[in-house]
Amino acid sequence: MGAVDQATTGGHLERYEEALARDPMAAFGLVREWMRTDWRSLFAELRERRPIFVTPAFTVVTRFADVVEVLAHEEVFSVRSFGPRLDAALGGAPFMLARDATPMNWREKGLMQLMLDPQDAGRVRELARRLADELLDAAPRDGRFDAVDGLFRPVALGVCARYFGVPGPDPRTLGGWTRAVVSDGFANFLGDPRLQAASVSAGAELLAHLRDRLAELRAGDELPDDVFARLVRASPPGVSDDRIVVNMAGLPLGFVESAPGAMVEAAEQLLLRPQVLAEAREAAADPERFDPYVWEALRFSPFFKLLPRICERDHVLAAGTPRSTVIPAGTFVLAAPASAMFDADVVPEPDEFRLDRPRHHRLFFGYGHHACLGVHLAGPVIAETVRRLLLRPGVRAAGSVERSLGIFPDAFPLDLGTEGREG
Repeated sequence: MGAVDQATTGGHLERYEEALARDPMAAFGLVREWMRTDWRSLFAELRERRPIFVTPAFTVVTRFADVVEVLAHEEVFSVRSFGPRLDAALGGAPFMLARDATPMNWREKGLMQLMLDPQDAGRVRELARRLADELLDAAPRDGRFDAVDGLFRPVALGVCARYFGVPGPDPRTLGGWTRAVVSDGFANFLGDPRLQAASVSAGAELLAHLRDRLAELRAGDELPDDVFARLVRASPPGVSDDRIVVNMAGLPLGFVESAPGAMVEAAEQLLLRPQVLAEAREAAADPERFDPYVWEALRFSPFFKLLPRICERDHVLAAGTPRSTVIPAGTFVLAAPASAMFDADVVPEPDEFRLDRPRHHRLFFGYGHHACLGVHLAGPVIAETVRRLLLRPGVRAAGSVERSLGIFPDAFPLDLGTEGREG
């Protein structure tokens, strides 16, 4: 497999130091811009020269072992950077994914894992296949197609409706709610009050919708076969209706933005590599052969490239190594899975597209206490949707991905080509 877009080190640290001497805020803005537009090159330089990159505003962690150390020690590196915002969006109710190893977190996370039965993977994959094929069959006859609004988000919203049991008043409204809440929780590093207000408003509407849906389920004679109804049917002791609603809100919030984001990243990386793309198309007849192409593509460009944490007490990171660094309590830490998965000390030939990499080299679904709750179901949806797209033989990129806040994909123009429609 060939490499593409290999990162080259060069000059970021010198430009940062020069800017820092003149204006710390300008230096901060420079690093933020590189993280948005030139992250691959920046991370390569940091891994080599300053793997634990300390700035006055934040600390970036770039080596595999150090990223894992941050993500595996939730009692030291907490989710307090975004947890309160998620709580605020959910009416002040504590959200279990915004907590670190508390009794509520363990109890409710275990409950939701039980509801998201791993045996549903085949069913969910088949649902993604049907949804994707319906959308692709309905694509415009001229072949021009926006993969975000035309495929990836509708598939995710369809899974929310038909498997989670959260259809929203309509898909667009539900998608608007999730974008508002997740944008504030995971991209509002500067505390923009407009994003915070939009998140609180969207969260209130989402909760009201879910309460109405819960009342419908309670009043119904026959419950449907979805996660929401499954949770209602179980009626776990000690879990109030308010807690059911909050936990159900977590499913679209954790899925509707991240799943399409991963689909965009994987599809874009495959379309960038003609040789790999040809091999992936040939493998697409068999999901088991095809899926590793998606996972390796996501290693090259995960959706969440940085995971924010707050250091709760002084901690020596990478102790016993030449890069050992004291992280003071209160430090805003950005662990970089997008960098870690290119650390040659752990990942052999990181610039090569290889299908034989072990599962533990994949950090794009998170790691440790806050790893993806439903990875066994999200993974098949992501892979199957990309597979159905690449089974259209004429598909090619027709422009660049457009993103909100430098993170969330809004458009990915494709050309399905004259061959892009199956019989």
